[in-house]
Amino acid sequence: MKNDSGTRAPRSALAAIPVAVMLFALSQGAGAQALAGQSVEERLNTLMRVVDEQQRQIHSLERQVTNLEMAQRGRGAPGYGGPAGSEAVAEQPGADGLPVPLPPLAQVSPGAPAPGGSTGTATGVPVNPPSPDNGAPGVPAGATPATAGTSRPAGSAGTDGTVGQTQKAAEPVRTQAEEAVVQREHAPLFDHKLTLDWGISDTYYDRRQLQLSGFLALDAIFLGNINLGQTKSHQVMADLDTRYGLTDRMSIDVDVPYIYRHSDFIVGGAGGAANSLSDASVNSNAIGDVNFGIYYQFLKETNNLPDVVGSLRVKAPTGTSPFGIKVVQLAPDNTNLVAPSKLPTGTGFWNITAGMSVLKTYDPVVLFGSVSYTYNIARSFADISSVSGQTQPATVKLGDIVQFGGGVALAFSDKDSASISYTMAIEPSSKTKSPGGSYVNVPGSETTASVLNFGLNHVVNKHLTINGAVSVGLTPDAPNFVVGVRFPYTF
Repeated sequence: MKNDSGTRAPRSALAAIPVAVMLFALSQGAGAQALAGQSVEERLNTLMRVVDEQQRQIHSLERQVTNLEMAQRGRGAPGYGGPAGSEAVAEQPGADGLPVPLPPLAQVSPGAPAPGGSTGTATGVPVNPPSPDNGAPGVPAGATPATAGTSRPAGSAGTDGTVGQTQKAAEPVRTQAEEAVVQREHAPLFDHKLTLDWGISDTYYDRRQLQLSGFLALDAIFLGNINLGQTKSHQVMADLDTRYGLTDRMSIDVDVPYIYRHSDFIVGGAGGAANSLSDASVNSNAIGDVNFGIYYQFLKETNNLPDVVGSLRVKAPTGTSPFGIKVVQLAPDNTNLVAPSKLPTGTGFWNITAGMSVLKTYDPVVLFGSVSYTYNIARSFADISSVSGQTQPATVKLGDIVQFGGGVALAFSDKDSASISYTMAIEPSSKTKSPGGSYVNVPGSETTASVLNFGLNHVVNKHLTINGAVSVGLTPDAPNFVVGVRFPYTF
């Protein structure tokens, strides 16, 4: 037995508790015999006094147990703020052979696990099961929080630095595959300072149109040549998108594309025979329209709220403009075979795009959607005519584009995910204005492009991700298909 007086005092208090309980029981037995010769009113008064006395004794016992526990904590008993290395015996009996006492009932927070990994309160009512590490949140297995047994409001964080952990726990934790979906379909990853995103894609168009060369006689009979023209076009684009995070909510980027275009023009009427076909090819390559933008995260995703990001992008007309390119005869023996002398690699206009995207994670499913509005700034050109030897100055205003879409992604492992989405872009008619005139609509310039997208993402490591995509056009104004792959590398 230890000679420490601080140790003997709590043990004496423990030994006194059973004696007090025995004396209390004997006194109650004697009191019950005395009640036999009293009236009903006297018995009620006596019972009330007995109940009051029992309550005082219970409160006294509770105070003694509380004082004993405080003394144990002051000695550094296992499980109550003991020195480093005592965690291994936190769930074992104390040094005196007695089990480590539980906190009083009034000091147990609702739903909190009791010290030692207990799954119930002092009253035996089950509480929430312990975490997988058999401890409180944020505490190693077998260890007991420093604030165990102290009273604080339910749901509040302790003073051991768990405020930030509780706040962060409210945000869903995404897997690497889900992070790849966020970066591809939603917005940049704001927790990365620098990202280099290189990609290459092939866009294919196949267009057929009826070509008439002649005139109508008597408003009913066509005299001339009728040919079916076909254009097959591949546009291969390689671009580098550099993104930099200014803060944990704001990011900027600049995208520089380089475009190679190849088009085959096929028409009939070679040598004056309608059933004879002739074809020719035109190739061009140059830098495309450089664009840059800024992203801002209005809402960070939580268990109840989605991730909301706004963006503002500006595109500069750095590529080859389609206006002023002359159409020439490609074959000397076929006047029907005409094509542009070169192919454009840009739109020729400045435009500004404001967008908003929303994303919500329901592990392993990710839902996303976006809407944007593109304003094309009118621009004056010295020549918009495609006829050789003819010059036609004019001001051109492309229609403003409204685009919206949404989709779903499924992360079927920590590193792989697949997605499917739908996108539609609506562009009203373009307008032209001659010097001193007014705007007139360009016939056939109104477009509606609808596309179905399929994506596959694979995370190579914490820096590199591979994103593959296939888009299928659903309307004549959309490309037949687009196949691409991107390699975002984050630092």
